[in-house]
Amino acid sequence: MDIKAPDLGVDSAEVSEIMVEVGDVIAKDDNIILLESDKASVEVPSSAAGKVTKISVAVGDQVSEGMVLIEIESEDGAADNSNDAADTDVNTNDVDTQDSDSQTTAAEDQQSYSASKDKTESSAPANSSEKAITYALPDLGVDEAQVSEIMVSVGDTVSADQSILLIESDKASVEVPAPVAGKIEKILVEAGDMVANGQDFIVIMGGGSDEASNADASESKSDTPAAQDSTQAKSDSSADKQTTGEPKQAAKSTTTNTANNQKKDKLTEAQINEKLVDVYAGPAVRKLARQLGVDITQVSGSALNDRVLKEDLFAHVKESLSTQKADPAAGSPVSSGLPTLPDMSNTEVWGETEAQDLSRLQKVSIPQLNYNTLLPQVTQFDLSDITETEKLRGELKGGMKAEGIGFTILAFVVKATAYALTQHPRFNSHLSDDNTQVILRKSVNMGIAVATDDGLIVPVIKNVQDKGLKQIAIEIGELAVKARDKKLSTKDLQGASFTISSQGNLGGTAFTPLVNWPQVGILGVSEASMQPRWNAKKQDFEPRLMLPLSLSYDHRVINGADAAVFTRYIATLLADPRRILL
Repeated sequence: MDIKAPDLGVDSAEVSEIMVEVGDVIAKDDNIILLESDKASVEVPSSAAGKVTKISVAVGDQVSEGMVLIEIESEDGAADNSNDAADTDVNTNDVDTQDSDSQTTAAEDQQSYSASKDKTESSAPANSSEKAITYALPDLGVDEAQVSEIMVSVGDTVSADQSILLIESDKASVEVPAPVAGKIEKILVEAGDMVANGQDFIVIMGGGSDEASNADASESKSDTPAAQDSTQAKSDSSADKQTTGEPKQAAKSTTTNTANNQKKDKLTEAQINEKLVDVYAGPAVRKLARQLGVDITQVSGSALNDRVLKEDLFAHVKESLSTQKADPAAGSPVSSGLPTLPDMSNTEVWGETEAQDLSRLQKVSIPQLNYNTLLPQVTQFDLSDITETEKLRGELKGGMKAEGIGFTILAFVVKATAYALTQHPRFNSHLSDDNTQVILRKSVNMGIAVATDDGLIVPVIKNVQDKGLKQIAIEIGELAVKARDKKLSTKDLQGASFTISSQGNLGGTAFTPLVNWPQVGILGVSEASMQPRWNAKKQDFEPRLMLPLSLSYDHRVINGADAAVFTRYIATLLADPRRILL
């Protein structure tokens, strides 16, 4: 008899663990295969009892609905022996009666199976609607954030992905969507609460997600007495295998390791560097670990063979948060090494004082700024003659304005700098932790410093090297508006490889921008001004529009000569943007 994969709720899933071996005798509903998708982990039960004669899949295989998982042989060697045992008084010569009974039994079995299948297929929503499920917050992009607004109330019916919470961090405001559709049963947070990644925040009754449906179906199944007996028997069997069947356990572990080794060549270099190959965890758990920012190699697995479960990740996060709270020094944002302030309570010496709280943005910036005390930073200054570029901008800005696009000189600076970074890739890099390698970035993700009422924030334009001036101008405008309205998402703030800080028309002739670690360079742009420049051909001075540039760089990666060449190259590109087209 073939035991096939049921409806998984997804197109395909990966075999994470095979729970039986050839020769094992299993009961109906015993779990035989553990499947993992991006949405859920599902233990597939056997639809019949018997002896396992063949396993048709291997760890790492992708399976879909209807695919044969294992083959079993009935314990009595025939599919209808149970009918024969029940009907021992039936006259074997009465062929018509026996056929009729067999057909009736088959029809009843088919009807029972169909009803069971219909119930399984339709009970996910039904069970979901009857069972409340607690959901945890997704990755917020920061260690903690504040609940700014709760957009729903208990009793409301929500759809999947409907915004239910507004979370405001030091960097941005993020709307948290409903993980599934259903009825709000309970809200576990309040406005003003500080929340963290993976924290339970809402209880929803019902839902249409496959994960919720599968979870409810599994829980519903485990509630039945037969399933409980089967689970108990399985537990006893597993315990026996662990105590008396070490060779089997070793063989199963060897099979898993062999499959992992076979897939090792397919893993990305980043995964190998992160030492993820030897971790026993399914794809869904690995994905959740990445979302939570958890190093999965540091998580202890609680399942068989030390397999890491989602619950293990959440427990690890909670333990880490508890440790930070218990040890204020470990979580202290200030590590500048400066001595403590003197006691200023003596008004005769210090006069009257008043303490004012910093904004959240300023608080979160302090640890980042303290990194600069560890960087050997140098600043290179230069001037770019942008007279001709400004004329070109003046010719184009009218058409841009008609389209609702603000076309400033910053768009030219971003484009020229991105092109310069592709020609001088060392400025678009990071220094490895052991100071032995420079990690070059293959794309230019440009951070653009934007001043807001709460402080400076740096959204990121991705893949600038592939974008034209018009698209860059559009994205600069959009990110600036989102920054000032606190609508930036975590994705808008991550992944920068280089930063530009423009003071525009705020004044000043030059400044020293601070390198935003782990980047190795930042370009400061001051206000352009008309200055007399000597024209050798005319043998006279003439007014030219000069743009001050200030390049700060990490001297561990960049030497002074390269910085001077790089800054002059940007100045040359800005003086004649046509060079970029070459």
